Amino acid sequence: MTEDLVIIGYGAAGFAALIRANELGVKPVVIGYGEIGGTCVNVGCVPSKRLLRISELYYYTSQILGKEVFPDFDSVFRDKNEIVNALRKEKYEDVLNSYDVKLIRGKAYFVSPKAIKVNGEIIEARKFIIATGSSPNIPDIRGLKETGYWTNVEALSPDRKISSLVIIGGRALALEFAQIYKRLGVNVAILQRSERILPNWEPEISLAVKSYLEDTERIPVLTNIKIKEVRKKGSESKIIVTDKGEVEADEILLATGRKPNTDLNLDSAGIKLNDSGGIKVDDELRTTNPSVFAAGDVIGDLMLEALAGKEGSIASENAILDAHIKIDKLSIPQAIFIEPNVARVGLTQLEATREGYETDYRVVKMENIAKARILRESQGLIKMVIDKRSRKILGVQMFGKYASEVINEAALAIRFRATISDIIDTIHVFPTMSESLKIVALSFIRDVSKMSCCVD
Repeated sequence: MTEDLVIIGYGAAGFAALIRANELGVKPVVIGYGEIGGTCVNVGCVPSKRLLRISELYYYTSQILGKEVFPDFDSVFRDKNEIVNALRKEKYEDVLNSYDVKLIRGKAYFVSPKAIKVNGEIIEARKFIIATGSSPNIPDIRGLKETGYWTNVEALSPDRKISSLVIIGGRALALEFAQIYKRLGVNVAILQRSERILPNWEPEISLAVKSYLEDTERIPVLTNIKIKEVRKKGSESKIIVTDKGEVEADEILLATGRKPNTDLNLDSAGIKLNDSGGIKVDDELRTTNPSVFAAGDVIGDLMLEALAGKEGSIASENAILDAHIKIDKLSIPQAIFIEPNVARVGLTQLEATREGYETDYRVVKMENIAKARILRESQGLIKMVIDKRSRKILGVQMFGKYASEVINEAALAIRFRATISDIIDTIHVFPTMSESLKIVALSFIRDVSKMSCCVD
C-alpha cells in the first residue's frame, strides 16, 4: 500500500503539517522519536521562557526590597517541569489524539526516492515532509569532550546546583541563559568569538545589549575570544583557556548554534543539502526530490518555532494540492526574551544596502517613550530602516520593555509594505510601549525629543 503523505518528525513543523493534512482530507503517517513535541515545548521556548519569568519576578522583588533575593534552585526547575509536562500533554499528546493520523515511533531512513524504512518496515508514499528539527552544534575544542559540558538540555534540567557558569556563544540562547542563571544567584560570564554579541543584528542594538548585561546585570561579556582548550580542575571546576587568559567555572554551557538533523540517508532519495548543512529547498519548500518537502529547523535557515509551524502547514498544502504558497521572509519577526526584550524584523541597514536600496534610518532611545519612563524601564532603543525613495519600512530592531510584543506590529507593517506615514497616521494607545514604533517613524520628520506626550 502506498501512503498519501508521510511526515517525518513530530515537533512544531510536523504537527502543523499533520493538522493541515487532515484539514485537506488526508490521513498522514507521522514518524518520530524522542519526546513528542520536539525541541520547543520540551527543551526550548517553553521551559526557557518559564525560567526567565521566575528569574524576572525575583529580580524585581530584589529591587523593591533593596537586597538580592533568590529562589530555591531546585524548586525553580520543578516549576518548569510542571509547565512543560502540562503543555506537552495539552498541545501535543491530546492534540494528536484529536486528529486522524497513523503514528509510528522510530527513526526513519530513506531507501529510495519514494520509500523509507522505520523499525524494519518499508513504507512507500506519494509525498513526504521532512520535519526532523535540529540539535546543538558542538564545536571542536581540545579537551571539551573529556571535560564535559552542558547544552540547552542540561541547562534546563541541571543535575546539581552550581555557583558559576561560563557560556560560550553570544546569540539568543547564550543571552537568555546568562540572565536566567545570573538572576538565580549564579556567577555568569559570556565568551563570544565574534567582535560583538548578536553579530548579525544592528550594531546599535548589539552594543546596547552588551552594555546592559555588563552594567546592570553585572555579567562580563568578553568578545573576540578564541578558546584554545578546556580542562578539569579537581573534581568540580573547569578551566577554559583562551587567547586572553583563563576562566574558571563550575560548568560550561555551549550556546554555539544548532545543526539540522539530516541523518536520513538522503542520498538514496536524491535530496541535496544547502550551504548551511540543512536540506536544500526552493521558495515553496520543495527539495531536490519532487516528492519530498522539508519544513522547520532541518532546512538550516532561521530556527524559529512560529516559522517552523508556518512552514509545516505550507509544506502540507503544497504537497497535497500541488499549490505554490511561499513565505514572505522579509516580515518574519524574531525575539530574544531577556528583560528587556530584544526583537527584530526585516532587513538591517547593511542588508538593505547590499540589496540595492538607498536607505535612511533613525534611532530613538527608550527614554523618549513615555510608557518606558512611567515603568522606569527606559533602557534601550529602537531603530527603523526605510527605503529613502518610497519611505517604505524595511526593518525594525528594538531593545526595550515588551519589544517582543511591539515587533508584531512592525512585522505587519513590513508584511503589507507600509510606509512611515502609515504608522504615523495610525492612532496608538497612550501610554504604551508600542508607541515606540510611531515615535521612531515620526523621528524621520521631526525632533521627537521636543514633543509633548500626544502630539501627532
